Amino acid sequence: MTENLERIHTSGDFLELLKKSGHYPQKVSSGIFENKALEIPQGTTVLAFHYKDGIIVAGDRRATAGNAIMYDRCDKVIPIDDFSLMAIAGVPATAFEMARILSHNFEYYRRSQLRTMSTEGKVRALSKLLKDNVGMALQGVGGVSPLFAIYDKEQKKVFLYFYDMLGAEFQILTYVATGSGSPMIKGVLEHENLWGSSPLGERSEEEATSLSIRLLQTAAQFDSATGQARPEDKLYPIIAKITKDGYQFISDDHMESIYESSMSRS
Repeated sequence: MTENLERIHTSGDFLELLKKSGHYPQKVSSGIFENKALEIPQGTTVLAFHYKDGIIVAGDRRATAGNAIMYDRCDKVIPIDDFSLMAIAGVPATAFEMARILSHNFEYYRRSQLRTMSTEGKVRALSKLLKDNVGMALQGVGGVSPLFAIYDKEQKKVFLYFYDMLGAEFQILTYVATGSGSPMIKGVLEHENLWGSSPLGERSEEEATSLSIRLLQTAAQFDSATGQARPEDKLYPIIAKITKDGYQFISDDHMESIYESSMSRS
């Protein structure tokens, strides 16, 4: 028993604990999918930007496999802990597993070290998961391109990061979008930030949420993999915010009223 405890002892890294316990996710061999056409569900489109009180994170709800719509209520914005959110574009199965591991990692560190993991540690933890997933991403069966938003209680500041599929992280000071619908809306975000009614970083929560809805509806007009809102089915984008009070999702009732005002031509 003592030997087993010594074998799995770590310094607060949950990922290392998984490895030493024999439960770390295994990579798929390079030839296993040769000559097989797999259609794996993919999730798009997500975006995030700084606004006056923090960061808005938003995504449509559609998951597709090839030209088929697999699911219309996919949650692409995922809470990791009370002060961090991850938004996903790519393979939901891989992304959801990464989110679960991150959540356990942060909580394990907090309990074992009796303090919260630093923002830098949290940012690097997601980077490490993506680097360990490179084999799957290169095979086209597990690629994920996430966004990560966090509030740092010590610095009293919000941070936004974009990751590529190989794990490189980039701090975002204004806005970011990823997924198949993102090329259609990046130009709109730039225009809004430079020549809109006010820079994105100065907009209120209502203005930021309204813009997010319009952006996702615009992406859906040009990208079949991005789902449109359907008020008749009470289906709206998923939108959350990160502020000094932590994360909070916009409720369906609030989304309904914001959608009606956002899409009005008046």
